[in-house]
This record gives sequence, structure tokens and C-alpha cells, in this order.
Amino acid sequence: MKEDLLSGQLISLRRGLSLQVSHQKGNTPALVFIHGGLGNRYNLRCQYEFFAQKGQQVLAYDLAGHGQSTPYPRYSIGRHQRDLTRLLNHFQIKSPILCCHSYGVPIGLEWAKNHQASALILIAGGTHDLAPWWEIPLMKFLAWGGRYFYHFKLIQQLTNRLSSPQMTEILERFLNECPVPTNFEPYKALEIFWGYNFFARYNSPIEFQIPVLVISGGQDSMFTQSMGEELASHFTQGQQLHLPQAGHLVIAEYPEIVNEAICNFLNKLNNN
Repeated sequence: MKEDLLSGQLISLRRGLSLQVSHQKGNTPALVFIHGGLGNRYNLRCQYEFFAQKGQQVLAYDLAGHGQSTPYPRYSIGRHQRDLTRLLNHFQIKSPILCCHSYGVPIGLEWAKNHQASALILIAGGTHDLAPWWEIPLMKFLAWGGRYFYHFKLIQQLTNRLSSPQMTEILERFLNECPVPTNFEPYKALEIFWGYNFFARYNSPIEFQIPVLVISGGQDSMFTQSMGEELASHFTQGQQLHLPQAGHLVIAEYPEIVNEAICNFLNKLNNN
């Protein structure tokens, strides 16, 4: 049976915290994948496997409180970024390329503000207005008790069918590996992103002198084309890829296009 590159291992970063981590050695700079809220390291399987096979050093992990990682007693973006630093030090990774999806984008931005990154790839996630009007009451309902409905396989299957206008074999695998959580922690972890605005948090302008690729989908109600344009405009080397037919799960809906765009982005980075 073929080994799953994303099976990973549990790494103890500090007392009381262990993260489930997948890592493959390869060419630098390393590509580090940060998943979004309610997700896990399998979210970016298509990108992780593609670049691992191309010989790039890759790393993906379950954020604290998600997947197989242990929870925080109290969640903050600061804690996430500090533990990302510990994880990179563990693997001796310097100046990574952060590839972030959805709520993983704020974590990547905050980390890159305080540390050296080679580039940022920001997918379906921005700096503010991250929660549409329906998300907060829905997540509170699920955290309160609605999540127990998802113990029933039929409910998970119904949700999967509503997640995207198209259902491919790759997307179906994505949804099976990343089901709606039935435990409390991922919902608790979401609250740190509500009302978050990266560029409004600091008195002085934040300047990134590194290449930044922003990817958005036209069917994504959480991160629109205009939000992608605004985000890309904040960076002197910012560019946007917009896929009109893609939704929030663009990484699994159109993996070939996303992977090709990242590949071209990395080639330009390496040639500069």
C-alpha cells in the first residue's frame, strides 16, 4: 500500500502542546501550508503532494485545536504564530514560503510581519470582513450543540453536496478527509478571527517587500474578487489570480490551475 505523505507525526513543541505534522525534505525555500478554520492538514493535500513530488521541501500541520493536534486553553493568533516559529525551528526551516488558506491567511500575515519569509501565497482569505453575516450565528449554533448532527454520516454527506457546485473525485476526497468537526475546539478557535483586521491593527503602514500571490474564487461568498483585489493592492509585489467558477474550496476544486499558478510564482521567485 502506498504511503500517505500526509500521515505525519505528533511533535511536542512545548509543555501541554503537540501538533500533528507532515514534513518532506527537499529544495528550499520550504513551502509551509497553513489550513483554515474547522480544517486540518489534509485541506492542502493537492498542493502538498504536488510540490513534494517536484522535490520541494514541504510542511503541513494541524493547527492547535484542529485535527489531531492538542488544543490551547485560550486561542489567539499570537499563539498560533509563536508555535509556527517553534515548528520551523524544529525542522531548521528558514525564510519559508507560507501558503495559507482561508483563516490561515491572518496567521501567515502576522507571522511574516515579525519574521523573514520568502513569499506569501494567500488563498480565499483576507485581512478583514472575514466572517459573512451568517457565519457567526451558525458557528455559535454548531458550538452550542448543532455539531452533534454531524455524527450522522448522512448529514455529513448532505453538507458535502452543498459545499461546491461541482463534485469531483478530488473534491469528494477533500470533504471526506475534512468533515465538519463534531468536537468543540475548532469552533472555539474560530472566534479569534471575528472582527480581525490586519492592516487596521497597527498605527504605522505595514510594508511587505516580498512577492505575494492572492487567489480568489468568483463563487466564494466569504472572500470575493474585490476583497482579493484589495488584499493584493497592499503589497508592492502583489498579484491576484481570480477563478470565476471557483468557490471557497478552490484548492480542491481547481487543483491543477492553482498548482500551476503557484509553480509559475515560484519559478519567478527563483529566477529573481
